[in-house]
Amino acid sequence: MSNLTEIRWHGRGGQGAKTAALLLADVAFQTGKYVQGFPEYGPERMGAPITAYNRISDSVIRAHSNIYEPEYVVVVDESLLEAVDVTSGLKKEGAILVNTARSKEEVVPHLKGYEGKIYTIDAHRVSMEAMGKYFPNTPLLAAIVKVTGLMDEDTFLREMRASFSHKFASKPEVIDGNMATLEMALKEVR
Repeated sequence: MSNLTEIRWHGRGGQGAKTAALLLADVAFQTGKYVQGFPEYGPERMGAPITAYNRISDSVIRAHSNIYEPEYVVVVDESLLEAVDVTSGLKKEGAILVNTARSKEEVVPHLKGYEGKIYTIDAHRVSMEAMGKYFPNTPLLAAIVKVTGLMDEDTFLREMRASFSHKFASKPEVIDGNMATLEMALKEVR
């Protein structure tokens, strides 16, 4: 498959990892890509570890399985660094993105020897400053688009505004906060 990008999301139930994976698939689809965005279901409940996945490609995607060797991993909740092997199968040519207020140097010892690129973003601070509420998935969605280079930032923001306008048609006040969060997150990835 040409230009296939595989992303694995690690979060906890209720943090929006599934929603972020589905939004990323929707936005990439709107730009003409072939996409998959899906969660791994099990006995998940609020707060339990969950996994979600994305495949994005310029050509038809024929694989229909979980992603075991992703190019990119997004860690929505840094407590999962101790609870789950988030680097399992992660290609060192790819990258890991961790939601944390800690520095990259403080995160490295928790990544089981991973030698690839490491990015961090304080999604809590970004979300609180831009929206006044903590929704980690919104800043992480922007951050993974920045890290992967899946699409240019203007296209991403335009498609997200269209998606939010549709999803929040009855609550237009939510759109501006979400857009501000995305814009801030694009600048805050370290």
